[in-house]
Amino acid sequence: MNEHSKLARFLPNLWLILAIVIIVFPIWLVFTASTRTSADIMSAPMPLTPGPHLLKNYSEAIMQGSKNLGASAFTMLKNSLIMALGISIGKIIVSLLAAFAIVFFDFKLRSFCFWSIFVTLMLPVEVRIMPTYKVVSDLGMLNSYAGLILPMVVSATAVFLFRQYFKTIPKEIAEASQIDGASPMQFFWRILLPMTRTPIAAMFVIQFIYGWNQYLWPLLITTKTEYYTILIGINRMLSGADVQIEWQIVMATTLLAMLPPALVVMIMQKQFIAGMTDTEK
Repeated sequence: MNEHSKLARFLPNLWLILAIVIIVFPIWLVFTASTRTSADIMSAPMPLTPGPHLLKNYSEAIMQGSKNLGASAFTMLKNSLIMALGISIGKIIVSLLAAFAIVFFDFKLRSFCFWSIFVTLMLPVEVRIMPTYKVVSDLGMLNSYAGLILPMVVSATAVFLFRQYFKTIPKEIAEASQIDGASPMQFFWRILLPMTRTPIAAMFVIQFIYGWNQYLWPLLITTKTEYYTILIGINRMLSGADVQIEWQIVMATTLLAMLPPALVVMIMQKQFIAGMTDTEK
């Protein structure tokens, strides 16, 4: 019985270790390749231990980038960071205000407005991408940060989640603030917003990763290297027809692309978990 109990306790740990190895091994492979030369990477089998070119490869990737691309990893990381922050902050602001109006204001067609927003979840991105591109093109926002960010700042998911959260807040709080002479926006900024900190933090993590991982939209509207995001840059590094692919630079850039979203999750994990699970108001 004791041996059976030990085995039952050990098996979950064994599966956990196996899952960690499966997840971490590709990342280790990328890191190892980023410290080697292109010849080492193309050799069979490729060495699985770090090489002596770590500083050289990463400094070249950050400052110069791949020769067949013409953009450094620093520029592409900056573009991706601006896009991810713009999308996440813009979505939170727009969604908070939309949910606030839907929940706390009594106006005609309130339900219609909400369901009109919500029904957009049923439309895949591919259905909306070409009309959106036409609008952005007509407004002259191709190859610009505004073109990268503005079409992505409306989120039906965020509006729905904030609406559901606001509906759990007692109406007496809004009525008390109104009796005290607070305007609707004073109630929003001074009372409602501090109460919504954890859902905002959770939504920020989700939307930052969403914005960072955008590929199709930046691919359509960016043709100049100075506006390439990191995912577009990695793809263009691999598409050189007449130029030898610098695999060590590609791998170093790939590993750099993993760091910002991982850091955001690590720094905000407590707020993220609280925002997803906390039901106390």
